[in-house]
Amino acid sequence: MTREQAKAERRADLLQAAARLMARSGFTAVRLEDIGAEVGVSGPAVYRHFDSKTDLLDTMLVDISERLLDGAQAAIAAGGPSAAVLRRLVDFHIDMLVTRPDLIAVQDRDLHSLSEEARHRVRSLQRRYVERWVDVLVEHAPQSRASARVRAQAVFGLLNSSPRLPDYPADDLRGLLSAMAWSALSASV
Repeated sequence: MTREQAKAERRADLLQAAARLMARSGFTAVRLEDIGAEVGVSGPAVYRHFDSKTDLLDTMLVDISERLLDGAQAAIAAGGPSAAVLRRLVDFHIDMLVTRPDLIAVQDRDLHSLSEEARHRVRSLQRRYVERWVDVLVEHAPQSRASARVRAQAVFGLLNSSPRLPDYPADDLRGLLSAMAWSALSASV
């Protein structure tokens, strides 16, 4: 492994440890020393990778927001009938929740702790993510963009609460969340 690869791996380990600790205790309760200890380095060694705890949080939440948008765009780019695209969007979002619950919990609780610049970036990425869903929902079942936006946001609220659910087998959770999301998305008014 090259020095650059080792550095990138350590940075990824620090981000994962920070997400785990912050999901459990919150941003303000976690110290850089705690994060370093989780991966076997001193608190000051964390500064080789991040300028501050806020910089670490900024990096973590901008990254997950970019991943969400990229995943939505890939689901849409794969094409096909709108129902298939919507199914891919739902499955992708659920996969992110099941595989990265710590990040979802941190984003939900500690978004206000981001730097102003990162908060603006995350909010912009989130709006773009929602609008990708709105585009597909309008194509799937003709409705106003406002109605589609409400549906998308309601489904996100339902799905994004999953990190606070009791322990449940991941495969069963995927199926249950998918069924619930589809019910919410197809509810008639």
